[in-house]
Amino acid sequence: MAAISAQLASFKSFSSLLKDKKCSRFRCQIKSFENQHSNWSVEFLSGKESVHLIRNSSPPISMAASAAGSVVKPAKKVCLFYCAETEVLAKRIAAESDAIELRSINWRTFDDGFPNLFIPNAHGIRGQNVAFLASFSSPAVIFEQLSVIYALPKLFISSFTLVLPFFPTGTSERMEDEGDVATAFTLARILSHIPTSRGGPTSLVTFDIHALQERFYFGDTILPCFESGIPLLKNRLQKLPDSDKISIAFPDDGAWKRFHKQLQHFPTIVCNKVRIGDQRIVRIKEGDATGRHVVIVDDLVQSGGTLIECQKALAANGATKISAYVTHGIFPKSSWQRFEHDNGGQPEKGLTYFWITDSCPHTVKEVKCKRPFEILSLSGSIAAALQV
Repeated sequence: MAAISAQLASFKSFSSLLKDKKCSRFRCQIKSFENQHSNWSVEFLSGKESVHLIRNSSPPISMAASAAGSVVKPAKKVCLFYCAETEVLAKRIAAESDAIELRSINWRTFDDGFPNLFIPNAHGIRGQNVAFLASFSSPAVIFEQLSVIYALPKLFISSFTLVLPFFPTGTSERMEDEGDVATAFTLARILSHIPTSRGGPTSLVTFDIHALQERFYFGDTILPCFESGIPLLKNRLQKLPDSDKISIAFPDDGAWKRFHKQLQHFPTIVCNKVRIGDQRIVRIKEGDATGRHVVIVDDLVQSGGTLIECQKALAANGATKISAYVTHGIFPKSSWQRFEHDNGGQPEKGLTYFWITDSCPHTVKEVKCKRPFEILSLSGSIAAALQV
């Protein structure tokens, strides 16, 4: 109590500085008595010699928040490695957070064509959280990236995360005839055997994998985190001038199963494919496109034949505008050239927008600044996933 008396004496001398003719008030808070939390205030009133100790009826907000344990969690520092294809996306990810530091790899080849790889400053990443941004765009680049992916966890790092935005063998997920090889299962097993880091199993971040059952192809030694690009689409749709006239169309039942829960607030149109002779025709199974800006949603596009047939069916059924979204724009053999712009409201001739993400770097380079294509970057979503 002697220490408290000394503090009160100094507070009393402070009150003499206040003008007696003006009713003034000075308040402070004593947070504890002898290391015990107690909710008290000290009050000085000008023109009076007394000093009042007041016990408050309720704790201040700052103390309540402290008692509740509300502490701001610091951002997790991550060293992000990347391959040549994903350099642009890696820089976008690093720009999203000061906690992400880019690290490079020397990608070289021997005279026989096999990779000659080097990870600079390998000792410098010991004890760090490390991630690798991969792109398995073709079989030719998978081996060299797997070599790095298998090497990084062995460098005494704290944790390892593999970011593979597009899981490329996802469409080969089942056997229809005896002898078919489900390469989706093969790649999942390869990734499941990535060495364990000091912090435990590898985390895998991937977006909109083709078939829902593929999550069960991975073993117990990897932790798959299945993200989606649909939130990016929803944010973009909200910015459209005709956002109140948007309907979502699914080209088949598979797309509906994957995405309808994320887009349930929009009117829905479901299409299906029927075979007539040698032709596969898309028809509207349910829903009404009349007077609507219809957005066709699917996980990926290759040749684009199904999307184009879906566009024709929607235009014939009264859609005023038609756009499309896919998370993964693969477009082998530059098949993106089949898609034209609608030239201001001619849905039977083209699309108003064709949104894709930057999960396939080669495609982004080809379609950038070409209508109707527009890129929705996964950089923010990946940066957030690296903090998990």
